[in-house]
Amino acid sequence: MYAVIVTGGKQYKVAEGEFLKVEKLEVATGESISFDRVLLVGNGDDVKIGAPVVEGAKVTAEVIGQGRHDKVTIIKFRRRKHHMKRQGHRQWFTEIKITGIQA
Repeated sequence: MYAVIVTGGKQYKVAEGEFLKVEKLEVATGESISFDRVLLVGNGDDVKIGAPVVEGAKVTAEVIGQGRHDKVTIIKFRRRKHHMKRQGHRQWFTEIKITGIQA
């Protein structure tokens, strides 16, 4: 069984037992969280598509930890103008494990 959920402005295809890094959620490590915005639930040939969400569908997950991704370097460069600007960014994430999908 799989589902497509929305969190942090992004869509993720998830299955039970899967580990996933999503945008930072304000939930403590070890706690459970549920996602109610489920766009699609599939089980073999039986596929339910929401308009925009599937009614009564819910995906539960356990928070494994919080962290930061690798650094992304941003370089802004103007040729022939003797100008270059460098900036770095590290995005926060929450790592979760999908524990259940309810259609």
